[in-house]
This record gives sequence, structure tokens and C-alpha cells, in this order.
Amino acid sequence: MRSAAVPAARRLTALAGSVALVLAAAGCGGATGSASGRVTSITALDYYTDAAEHAQWGERLTACGKSAGVTVEHRSVPGASLVPRVLRQASSRTLPDLLMLDNPDLQQVAQTGALTPLDRYGVDSGGYAAGILSAGTYRGKVYGLAPTVSTVALFYNKDMLARAGVAVPRTWDQLKTAAAELTRPGRYGMAVDANATFEGTWQFLPFLWSNGGDETRLDTPRAAQALQLWADLVQSGSMSRSVLNWTQADVHDRFAAGQAAMMVNGPWRISELNKVRDLHWGVAPLPVRVPGQTLVTPLGGEVWTVPQNTSGARQRKAAQVLACLNEPGNMLRLAEQYHTVPSRSAVASRYAREVPSMAPFVRSVARARARTGRLGVRWPRAATAIHTAVQAALSGERTPREALGEAQRTATEP
Repeated sequence: MRSAAVPAARRLTALAGSVALVLAAAGCGGATGSASGRVTSITALDYYTDAAEHAQWGERLTACGKSAGVTVEHRSVPGASLVPRVLRQASSRTLPDLLMLDNPDLQQVAQTGALTPLDRYGVDSGGYAAGILSAGTYRGKVYGLAPTVSTVALFYNKDMLARAGVAVPRTWDQLKTAAAELTRPGRYGMAVDANATFEGTWQFLPFLWSNGGDETRLDTPRAAQALQLWADLVQSGSMSRSVLNWTQADVHDRFAAGQAAMMVNGPWRISELNKVRDLHWGVAPLPVRVPGQTLVTPLGGEVWTVPQNTSGARQRKAAQVLACLNEPGNMLRLAEQYHTVPSRSAVASRYAREVPSMAPFVRSVARARARTGRLGVRWPRAATAIHTAVQAALSGERTPREALGEAQRTATEP
């Protein structure tokens, strides 16, 4: 999950209507333009601005472009500016041929008419878990596919748990007990990201969803139970009140420094964890409230799409490159390189056998839910209401029930 791309989603709804009108007026609602003529190059846009990552994706796009018979001109922009740029380019009919989006942004971009459904080009969307396919779907049509995805799990310090005689927690009560036992001067038992961004919402969702809570109705007892868990951890001193300001990177740093015995985080942290000397860590599925509940985590990852333009031939070439990125072999190589999960279930199962530390993520991804799966384009408002409620409850300004009641009013107001 790349939270840097999130702020764009908040600005997207207001612009979507105007972009849709421009696209309609320009005749870009379907595959238009000449389908003939030899296409020798296409353009691709993403937010992989890190020098190494940009170069790696450039090599991958070049290889897939070669298989499609084209050169790929690859550009990357900062995550926060990607969606606004896409909307401007949609208005001026200068969209790239191949576009990467953070998966929660897809539905709102598709709503503008800026993207084309992938079945138009015969792209294979079989073999994906339902939640993964949902992340790239708008109104029943698949507009984007992710080569790999991610989610969150419970990381724990093996040495700290062993010295304290604490087992890896499987339920919320066990989590609270373990966190209390593991808390020492200079060390908290548990760490999460509870900041006032979509990243904070992302980390809270597994507790909300697994307990039967739902973003379509936030003011329920099940939702309040989930928020009460986090509030109890802070109020008991097992979790720092500073989690209200921590990012996922901050949570990682505390865990790596031995200042937290357990943390909620994603597999993208594994490369850095492996660099920490004498840190013996393990990973397990996040605890559920009571045995027998099904763990449901949020789905992270980027989808690749084919935007509308005036050249059907360019769109077909872009779709061929997209299909190449989503081939099983490329999925597996990407997963191994970035510690993510291959999106096709069969490839993910093979990966879990080969890399045991990724098995908890593979299992969780199989049941993971797209954040836009229930609310679609209305998701950003609910996400804001959720992280606002988390802030209010953990700071002690409101009880979890009061905070979520306000969240429900905010999420549903006209």
C-alpha cells in the first residue's frame, strides 16, 4: 500500500463530473480513432519515483514492450500528484497509453470515463481471488489488474516473546494480555499506525471487518468493540499514545529498535527488517476477537489500466503490455523482489510454499477485501470518518461508541 497516493482520492470526486463531461464531448467514451497504422511506442505513467524502483519497473516495462513489439516510454510522478495529473490529461485528451493507479483510486477514475474495460482487448482476468478482482472492477467491468498485492499482519519479536513466556496471540484478549506482559520501560507491547490519514484507516480495517463491522454502517456494537480494543491498549499503557501520529514507517522503526514487541505492518517492511542485526522476527495473521471468526484484511497494491485515447491500435498495444505484466512468471518475480503477494491464487500458493515468511500474507490476501468494494466512489468520505473516530477515541476525547456515531453522521451527510 502506498499512502502517498491517497490525498489525490479526496480531491477526485469534485473533479470527476467535469472530466466525464469533457470526455463525453470529445467522443472518448469508447474505443475511438484509427485502429490501423503501425504503433512503435507507447507511454506509461506510474508513481514509482524511487530511483531504484523506477529503474526496475523501466526494465520490466521494456521487456513487456518488446514482447508486444513496442518501445515503452516510462515516466513516474510523485504519488500525491498522480491522480490530479491524470484528470488534467483526461480533460486535454493527453492520457498515457498505460496507467498505474493505487487500487482505491480506480473506481473514481473509471467513473470519469477515462479508462477502458480490459475485456475489450481479451486480457485474461481468470484465477484472481474475488477481492483482488473487485479492486480493479467498476460497475461490473474489469478496468485494472494488479500483478501483485499486499495486506497487513502481526509482526512479533521472537526473543521478546520467548523471554516473557508469551505465545503469539490469536484473539483480542490474548493480544491485550500479551501486550501487557511484553511492556517494559522503554518498550511497548504493541504498535500500530493510528494517524489521521487513510493509512490509519487501513490499519484499523482488519479489526473492524473481522469483527463484523462495516464501513456502510459505522455506529454498530461490533464496530465499537474493535475501536475499544485499540483504546484499551493505549489506556492500559501497552501501546503508546504517540501512535496517533505514527506512520507505518514509524511503527517499523520502533519495532526494529526494540521499542515495540509486536506491530501491525505489511510485507514491504521485510527487506529492511532483514537488515537489522540480531533481530529475530516472526509474522502471523492478525488476531480476531473470538476463535472461529474469519480474518478479513484490506487489500493493498497498484493496478495497471488502459486509458481512453484516440488510437485503438495504441490501446491494444498497451493492453498487451498490461497482460504481460500480469503473466504468472512476472507476478512471481515481482513478489520475490518486493515481498508482495502474486495476484493469481495458484501463483500465490506456490510462492507461500517457497517463502514461508510470506505465507500469512498469502492466506490473508485470499480473503482480503478491496477498500472500495462496498462503497465504491463514496469510500474516501468513510475512510476519513474512520480515522477521525480512531483519533477521537484513542486521545480520550470521545468513547469509541460516541466517536463512531459521529463518524457515521459524517460519512452519510449530504
